[in-house]
Amino acid sequence: MPFRYRLQKILEFRIRKKEAQLMAVQRAQEAYAAAKMNTQKNMEELQATIAQKKSADFSMYESYDKYIHHLWEKDVHLRQVEAEKQEAIKIEQQKLVECEMEVKVLEKHKEKCRDIYKEEEKAAELKEMSEVGVQKFFIRSRDEKEEQEILEQLKQQER
Repeated sequence: MPFRYRLQKILEFRIRKKEAQLMAVQRAQEAYAAAKMNTQKNMEELQATIAQKKSADFSMYESYDKYIHHLWEKDVHLRQVEAEKQEAIKIEQQKLVECEMEVKVLEKHKEKCRDIYKEEEKAAELKEMSEVGVQKFFIRSRDEKEEQEILEQLKQQER
């Protein structure tokens, strides 16, 4: 009978959970990359606006100043979002590590159970071989006794 792990369904469930968590980590990394790109675009727009202000008419300075102030506020907000996304990555990665640990624990348990099963199979096989050997020994010894008895009877008949 082949080895059958009694907790196989739980192991498969944990593996699927680990794969789902890996996907969550990837989504968090994509969200972080998007937030980082938004921050970078805002900074580029801010630098472009500052450069445009230098060559603009002085009557537009107030509008440029308001827009630059808005872009700085937006930059603070975007950096905050970026930090939140980075923290979300850390949290998702911690969850992934926990899932991996759960899977490793069950895989290790499965290996131990498989080793125990193999040892039990070897012991049963050795016991069976031992029984066969004992039976063969008794059959041989019985046959040898019968032969000796026949030889003794022949010797007695010759006398």
